[in-house]
Amino acid sequence: MKIWKDVPGVSGIYDKNNNVNKNKIKNVSGIKSGNDIVSISNKAKDYQIAMNHMKNIPDIRQDKVKKISEDLESGNYDINGNKVAEKIINSVFDKKV
Repeated sequence: MKIWKDVPGVSGIYDKNNNVNKNKIKNVSGIKSGNDIVSISNKAKDYQIAMNHMKNIPDIRQDKVKKISEDLESGNYDINGNKVAEKIINSVFDKKV
């Protein structure tokens, strides 16, 4: 947009607004700084403790892996297809929406 006429008048509006804002800032006084206080709820503390304990639990349960590996190698690992299918179906339909 081109403004050919009254450019000083247009820019004067902005100068007036700046002076008003400067006066407002200069007149601010009597602000006292307070101490910041942080409080953590008991629920948050319990959550933090639980999370720290969860970090110490291994992702892989080596005892179960070792037992299944031994059963597979010896041919004693029996898979019940009906139980597997039932658990899959239950996991799909048990999800709450």
